[in-house]
Amino acid sequence: MLPRHHTPRLTGQQRDPCPADPSLYAWLSAPGSLTARLRVHGHVEVRVHSQGSQGLWPSEQRDLACRSGHVREVMLLLDGVPAVWARSTTTHQALRGPWKALTGLGTRPLAELLFQGRHVCRDPIRIHPLPAHGQQHAHLRQQWLAQCPELAMPRWARSSVFWRQGQPVRVMEAFAPWMTHLDAHRLVRQGLIRG
Repeated sequence: MLPRHHTPRLTGQQRDPCPADPSLYAWLSAPGSLTARLRVHGHVEVRVHSQGSQGLWPSEQRDLACRSGHVREVMLLLDGVPAVWARSTTTHQALRGPWKALTGLGTRPLAELLFQGRHVCRDPIRIHPLPAHGQQHAHLRQQWLAQCPELAMPRWARSSVFWRQGQPVRVMEAFAPWMTHLDAHRLVRQGLIRG
């Protein structure tokens, strides 16, 4: 059972879903930069799968209040092994304003904008199981199998919205099941960050 202070936040009358594995939950709920947490375990590489204007998924439409926007999909590799599939989305208006640097990231991690920039706020992290069928599942499955057909696909993800000058960027990160073997809080234990 998870410690009391690690239980997911409440949404209405229901608790958000939570994976049974405490190690996976530690990764899903960890604050701060995911890239920084991965780097204490090895070399992190960002592999860009796609970037550009696209129609948004229903959950993204709800968070961003628009039907289409700028989408960037990447795989984070740890020592050459796929660890996280990530999808960031923002509005065209935000891309012309405070988030215009998104288009020039290339293979640099998004964390450089989210955690090193000033005046960026983050909404609470939401943890959710990935759908077992449908558009999102087919899309993720196609990219995952093309990159690493021998590795089990992610089953859990997290999402949150970052704000700068009133404009949002939504980030979804799906974690490979093998990451449960890694300590999500090694940075904290080594005294390099708090929380």
